[in-house]
Amino acid sequence: MTPPRLLERGFFVACRTWHARPTRFVLAVSVQAQRLDLFERVRRPSDAPAPVPGVARTFPQTPICSTSRNYGFRRRLLISTSRHGVGQLAGSHRTPMGLHRVAAKIGDGWPAGTVFRSRAPVGFTWQGLPDAPIAHRILWLEGLEPGLNRGGNVDSFARYIYLHGVGDETTLGRPASRGCVHAAAKDLIPLFDRLPIGTLVWIAP
Repeated sequence: MTPPRLLERGFFVACRTWHARPTRFVLAVSVQAQRLDLFERVRRPSDAPAPVPGVARTFPQTPICSTSRNYGFRRRLLISTSRHGVGQLAGSHRTPMGLHRVAAKIGDGWPAGTVFRSRAPVGFTWQGLPDAPIAHRILWLEGLEPGLNRGGNVDSFARYIYLHGVGDETTLGRPASRGCVHAAAKDLIPLFDRLPIGTLVWIAP
């Protein structure tokens, strides 16, 4: 498969602008393609200085998100974003754009099919809630770009923008949410287990 190019220039510009240092993993959401790509930072042989006998090795401070060369593609997930399109305003039920990070993880240890309301487990999809709007796991996103997705009436965290599961997974692959990013349980749970809080998330049109 041809390596994805979703980690485009805008992501790295946003990182430098808002002083967001690279995280080991980066999630890149494409609204147009209805997909999520997982990237992992890689260390290439040329990144490290050659060893000098008798001298302790030191490395420079990690640069602020330099280029896509620093990241390798790991996997692709089918997702669903807002059926109302993209947008930043509170109450719009649209998917916000720009640089985010995972601010909180909710649902650890609960079985697949757990249904959440206000981030608390309230039942199971197999016990009368097959069309649950929020299920399995929640990754709560926080915007990092003031005026775009952070602060005031555009704050993604205050808008409760999540990456989460749903009961009806037949909607994946087309816009169907009310602002959040939906994913299948089989993809979301391993991703949840792998990603630490603070992981960068880039949402592009």
